[in-house]
Amino acid sequence: MAAATIYFYIPKQVTILDLAGVLEVFQEAKNLGLLYTLKFISSNPVITSSSGLELSSVTHFSKAHPKENDIIVISGFSSGQINKITEDIVFFEWLEKANSLQTTIASICNGAFILAKSGLLDFKECTTHWKLIEKFKKDFPLLKVQSNTLYTKADNLYTSAGIVTGIDLALFLIEERHGKEVAVTIARELVVYKRRQGSDQQESVYLQNRNHRDEKIHIVQDWIIYNLEKTSTIDFLADLVHIGPRNLTRIFKKKTGVTIAEYRTKLRIEKSKSLLIHSDYKIENIAHLCGYKTSKQLRVVLETHLHELPTEIKNRLS
Repeated sequence: MAAATIYFYIPKQVTILDLAGVLEVFQEAKNLGLLYTLKFISSNPVITSSSGLELSSVTHFSKAHPKENDIIVISGFSSGQINKITEDIVFFEWLEKANSLQTTIASICNGAFILAKSGLLDFKECTTHWKLIEKFKKDFPLLKVQSNTLYTKADNLYTSAGIVTGIDLALFLIEERHGKEVAVTIARELVVYKRRQGSDQQESVYLQNRNHRDEKIHIVQDWIIYNLEKTSTIDFLADLVHIGPRNLTRIFKKKTGVTIAEYRTKLRIEKSKSLLIHSDYKIENIAHLCGYKTSKQLRVVLETHLHELPTEIKNRLS
């Protein structure tokens, strides 16, 4: 692919990780020999980050001339600045010109508010951090806001949910341009545990149903997470935490909002999805790793969630 420039637009009160996560993905791409030039632009010559670190020697955006093959990344910023976006009509005209050239434009976290203010996201699917979804909808009613998704693509416009999801989006952009193998190589170099799909939920399934302080229930949840391939009875789990089976069943549902069986199924679905996307294991092996005796059992469970599955998984199941 032809050489490309990545323009990192740095707003006031930028969140360092929003900038650095995406930056490292493309720096690793450069280290692999891909022809990327990294440039930093802003509306201001000096920017104070949300953590107090000052960034200087930044080029004014008006001196940048993005082309079709280039990428503009709009970083996120302190949420306290949401109602104080200072970008003006000159910046938005510059962004519109880049858009007319089909330059790829991507926002990280609440950087989507800047992109939305430009009008480029009107009538397009987009997302932002889950805490800001309702405000995003209210402030920009013409948007097709997607809740609980990691990132979106609408033609040449991309948005991501927040901070670490910027890395997921950057890897997705690499995959689109250079293929999955290159994206996986970069993910491994960054020690990213697994590459997530845009359709994945913003809150990890491993963190869900854990908003409680019952240590015994946390112990049971941890055991299930790390032993999904094993069969366990309620009696066995109850013995782990020295309470009666009926009492465990009652307390688990009260504290987590789901039954033990429902919780285990959620985890098995998540693990099977990850293995189906990121491994070459046969479906029979994946079923066993997820605690199912046969691939048919796994297929039955996944088919009840077919509408939520990425095309890549549907293809493997067909």
